[in-house]
Amino acid sequence: MIGLDTNVIVCYVAQDDPKQSPKATLLIESLSADAPGFISIVSVVELVWVLMGCYSLSRDEICEVLETLLRSKELVVANADIIWKALRLFKEGNADFADCLIERFANEEGCRYTATFDREAVKHCHMKLID
Repeated sequence: MIGLDTNVIVCYVAQDDPKQSPKATLLIESLSADAPGFISIVSVVELVWVLMGCYSLSRDEICEVLETLLRSKELVVANADIIWKALRLFKEGNADFADCLIERFANEEGCRYTATFDREAVKHCHMKLID
């Protein structure tokens, strides 16, 4: 197994860098179920941030990218079960993916709730507002 940095995943998904995208494609397409690539939780969050912020992908397009990565037998995504849960929450509305992930991780650890000052996270991620 080899780790994949966010920039490799972005180059593979975006296919917009004439030098780096072919290299990312060659590497990722050489992976197998027996010799997979590993994607950390940090890379998942960065990937969403870059694809939304720099590439202006829609919420649906982001979901499609994440679902493809999560379903791939050639990739091991850290905490995939929690990412799936956060992805479902993200699909429901206007929450930031990172907020969904924060809330789902806290929930998985048995937290009664996740405290926040972010009113949008309260509306869309089941967090509790601190007044």
